[in-house]
Amino acid sequence: MSIEIRVPQLPESVADATLVAWRKQPGDAVSRDENLADLETDKVVLEVPAPVSGVLREIKVPAGTSVKSGDLLAVVDEGAAATTAKAAPAAAKAAAAKPAAATTIAPRTGPAARRVIEENNLAPAAIAGAAAGGRVTKNDARVAAASAAPAAPAAPVTTAAPAAGSARTAAPPVAAVPPAAAASGGRAEQRVPMTRLRARIAERLVQAQTTQALLTTFNEVDLSAVQELRARYKDSFDKKHGVKLGFMSFFVKASVEALKRFPVVNAAVENSDIIYHEFFDIGVAVSTERGLMVPVLRNADAMSFADVEKGIADFASRARAGSITLEDLTGGTFSITNGGTFGSLMSTPIVNAPQSAILGMHKIQERPMVVNGQVAIRPMMYLAVTYDHRIIDGREAVQFLVTIKDCLEDPGRLLLGV
Repeated sequence: MSIEIRVPQLPESVADATLVAWRKQPGDAVSRDENLADLETDKVVLEVPAPVSGVLREIKVPAGTSVKSGDLLAVVDEGAAATTAKAAPAAAKAAAAKPAAATTIAPRTGPAARRVIEENNLAPAAIAGAAAGGRVTKNDARVAAASAAPAAPAAPVTTAAPAAGSARTAAPPVAAVPPAAAASGGRAEQRVPMTRLRARIAERLVQAQTTQALLTTFNEVDLSAVQELRARYKDSFDKKHGVKLGFMSFFVKASVEALKRFPVVNAAVENSDIIYHEFFDIGVAVSTERGLMVPVLRNADAMSFADVEKGIADFASRARAGSITLEDLTGGTFSITNGGTFGSLMSTPIVNAPQSAILGMHKIQERPMVVNGQVAIRPMMYLAVTYDHRIIDGREAVQFLVTIKDCLEDPGRLLLGV
């Protein structure tokens, strides 16, 4: 019995998707709920599961095609036991024609990592996963591709990386530079289309800067008390809750406290109205190979420190594996981004519209500070709040940031609500 595989119903805010890659080829046996293809939207990567077990008979849409909800993608013949025997000779020939490394993809890999593995004919079992549970990320696959010795003559020039002096490459190359190309000193270029996510990020950032009156205010915070508290309880916290006590939970809880005192920072502009949110959904920026994502911690005011840390760890893992959902990214009343993880000492973050403000964390750096008339070395961090000046005045933005500073320099405030 032939079963049609169609594009699943896309979220209401997503008009279409791009079929990034097929995970199975005609003649391959498939199992129920096994991923057949990856669909990339401007927000997330969706998988197309097989509704039944059988053999993939025909692919109707090639990779790289834009598709909409309900479009026919492929046809599966139900009943793997009946058709696998017929498909075996063809499958054996296909397997012989392809390098062995390209025929099997490690089960714990995201769509982006699988794509790199296939493009470079890598052996999945030979790639060490650096993420939790041994999961292979796109970066792991890239490192493996770069370290693999070329088994054939140099690839076409269009896939080579530019010389060290060139800065015109549109995107990082996936494979290593062939030795011959590197030695020739050529000035190669490659034109790579933006991914849908990258294009959407660009659109949202430009929209925020053209529709909002953005202004940034800065302050600095002494994290001595937070570091001391973490050092004192990190082991018992990890043992009890199964997650490490990081800095982000302190910043989320401090932000919620500040948002309660200054509701306009938690508000949004809609036409000529100001929408005041009486809930606190905090977006936490996560950097992935595909781009920046901002999954949302719902009702962060009701979450414990452990809940926040678990939520952020789960978001980060799923975002980098390509399994984050659209629901995880939808909404949010305020966002936090941490450029300090990459070494940034100071920056001006851009508001995640339609929100009206965003908190920027930065690198913790020891500096000499005057404390009670004495010079002392303290772990300091610059904080930045970018806000929409149409509804948030400078006085409110500055006091909001000072509230966060006070909560972090005396964490007891977060427990006592003072």
